[in-house]
Amino acid sequence: MAAGPAVLLARAVEALDVGGAADKISLIPQDFFAELCEQIIQHLNHKIPGVNTVELCRRLQTSGIEISVGELAKITNAVSFLFSTAARNNLSTEDLVTTLGSAGSTLPKHAVQVIRHVWNEQSKSVSVSEDVGNMATVGQFVDMKWKLGVAMSSDTCRSLKYPYVTVTLKVADPSGQITDKTFEMTIPQFKNFFRQFKEMAAVLETV
Repeated sequence: MAAGPAVLLARAVEALDVGGAADKISLIPQDFFAELCEQIIQHLNHKIPGVNTVELCRRLQTSGIEISVGELAKITNAVSFLFSTAARNNLSTEDLVTTLGSAGSTLPKHAVQVIRHVWNEQSKSVSVSEDVGNMATVGQFVDMKWKLGVAMSSDTCRSLKYPYVTVTLKVADPSGQITDKTFEMTIPQFKNFFRQFKEMAAVLETV
């Protein structure tokens, strides 16, 4: 194996070790970590827009594991870099596992076992562009939800009773992290928002 891939993989391992990320991985059950790795592989294969770290984090916290979305996102980015580097250099499962060991990784045994299993099963299906310049630099729309509400009061007025719309956009950023962006609009703002969508739809009809 060339020195280049080994150095890059070592950097990914260092990213996992910095800031206690490896310690956090030790808290994640093997089945959860396997699910995370599977989502990362699917994202690299462009089968899903990103890894839903918010949902995974919520489930981990519900099961009693203390981990933040930021910590899980850091783990996701490092593992994604690990897999993408291995894919670009056509590394075998043994090469990958050997590099993890030689890099002095503090990854828990169950995490290494999951990485070995996932890469052994999925390595041939992963295709990562060599041209970094082709990587997306903007987010990707995943889903949108909205609901109608009525403001009943405020600091300056006891009874407002005006309607408003709450919109939640689910977006995958370039690294694959899925986040929710929530904002409120007045009815006139929402009507303008809707009008612009109709204009976009009309333009798309001509393409």
